[in-house]
Amino acid sequence: MTRLPPDPLEGLSLADYARLLRQGEISIENTTARYLDRIELLDRRLGAFEHVARSEALATARALDHLLAAGTDLGPLMGVPIGIKDLLAVDSMPVRGGSNLDVTALAGKEGSFVKRLRAAGCVILGKTSTVEFAFDAVGINASRGTPWNPADPGTRRIPGGSSSGSAVAVAAGMAALAIGTDTGGSVRIPAALCGITGLKTSDGRWPSDGVLALSPTFDTIGLLCRSVADADLAFSAIEQSDPLPRRESASIRLGRPKNHYFGNLEKEVADRVEAAIDHLRNAGVQITEIEVPAIAEGGEIFMNVLGPELLARLGRDRFAAERDEIDPMIRGRIEIGHYVQADSYIRAIDRRRELVEIAARKMTGLDGWITPSVPILAAPLAELEVPERALRLGLGIIRNTQPGNLFAQCGLSIPIPGAPGSLPVGLQIMGKNGSDADLLAVGRSIERILGLPAPHDVAGFLHPCKSAAARQGDVESQE
Repeated sequence: MTRLPPDPLEGLSLADYARLLRQGEISIENTTARYLDRIELLDRRLGAFEHVARSEALATARALDHLLAAGTDLGPLMGVPIGIKDLLAVDSMPVRGGSNLDVTALAGKEGSFVKRLRAAGCVILGKTSTVEFAFDAVGINASRGTPWNPADPGTRRIPGGSSSGSAVAVAAGMAALAIGTDTGGSVRIPAALCGITGLKTSDGRWPSDGVLALSPTFDTIGLLCRSVADADLAFSAIEQSDPLPRRESASIRLGRPKNHYFGNLEKEVADRVEAAIDHLRNAGVQITEIEVPAIAEGGEIFMNVLGPELLARLGRDRFAAERDEIDPMIRGRIEIGHYVQADSYIRAIDRRRELVEIAARKMTGLDGWITPSVPILAAPLAELEVPERALRLGLGIIRNTQPGNLFAQCGLSIPIPGAPGSLPVGLQIMGKNGSDADLLAVGRSIERILGLPAPHDVAGFLHPCKSAAARQGDVESQE
C-alpha cells in the first residue's frame, strides 16, 4: 500500500515553520515537495485542486532557499506553500472560476493581492476548486466536481462553499494556508464545516483587481488556515505590519445576539457552541446580550445585488449564448438579474450603506459579536438528492454568515474542539469594519482558551484513488 507522506507542518504553526527554516533544520524545497506528494496521493479523491503547478512550485521553492541562504529574508511567509482559490488570476495558471466557460478575460491579469503574496515569498502550489462563479454556499459544483470534506473519510459530506477547495486543502494537510473569497460566508462556511479557521477581511481591505468577483459590492478576500495564530501571522505579513498582542480574556467584551443567530441550530451545534461560550465566560470573557437591527432585510438586498452584478460581469449577450453550459442551479440565480430593475438595485446599495453604519453603532463598546458560524453539521452529499432538504440546506447554511457581508464586518470562524470522530463546528466572531487586527488579537485569546482540534486523519482517502476523469463521473451523478 502507498504510504502517505506526513503533513510537513503537522503540530507546527507558521511561526514554528519560519523559525525552523531560518535555523536550517528544514528547507522550502523539501517542504514544498512533501505537500505536492500529498496532493498527488490525496487529491484524486478529495478534489481540492483545480490546477497543480508542480514544476513552478518546486522551482520557486529552490529559488527561495537560495535567497534565504544568501541572506535575503522576505518575512514570515517566506517559503510557505499555499493554494489560491480559482477566482484569482495567477500568471501561467488557468482561471476557470469553477465553470466550463472560458472566463480568463473576466478575471484579467494577475492582480495586486497575488503579487503581494509573491513578494512575501509564498510558494503557490496551484489553484483550488470553487463553486461555479462562487454562487453557492453549500459547496456543490456540478460543472467541475465537488471536493470531499476530509472530516469524514467514510461518508461524502458537503465541504461548504464557495471556497471549498481552499478549505479542503488546508484541512487535509495539502497546503499550509489557502486564499478564499467571501460574498456571504464563502470563507467562514467551509472553514466551519471542514474544521479549520477562516478569516473574512473587511470591505476593501485587500485589492480585488485580478479577481473574478461574484459581487464587487460584497466580495472580500480571506484566509483559510489551521489556526487563528496562523491567520494572524499571514494577515500581518500581507499587511506588512506587526501582529497586535493577544488580548487578555478579562478585557474582551462580546455581544451575543438575542435574535436570528441562535435559532434553528442542529442540536450538536447548539450544545458545542453553548459549551464554548460557557468556557469563555469562565475564563473571564464578558458576554452581553444584544439585539441585532434590521437583519431581516438582508435576503432582499442580496437578491437585488448578486444576480445583476454577476450578469453584468458575464455580459447579457454572452450569458444568453452560453447559458446552457452553466449548472442549472447557478444559471437560475444569475437569471434573477434580468428581472431586477435599476431602481431596486440602487435602493439595495443605498440601504446596505445605511445598515453598515447602523451595525457599526451597535458594536460600540464591544470587541465583536459571538455566534455559531453555521447552524448545521456537514450534511451527507446524498441528502441533496432530496429537493426539499437541498433547499433547506442552501437557505440555512448562510443564515449566520451572510449578515457579516451585509454589515461590512470582518469575521472569524474558529473551530470548536469536539469528541474524537465528531464533525466540525465553528464559532463565529464578527468585528467592526476595519478592525481586522483587533479581531485577530481577540481570536487568538479565544483559541488559546478553547484549544485546537485534532487534525483530520486522511489516510483513509488513499484507497482506491480516483482519477480526474472518474471524478468527472461523480459530477455527472450529482446532477
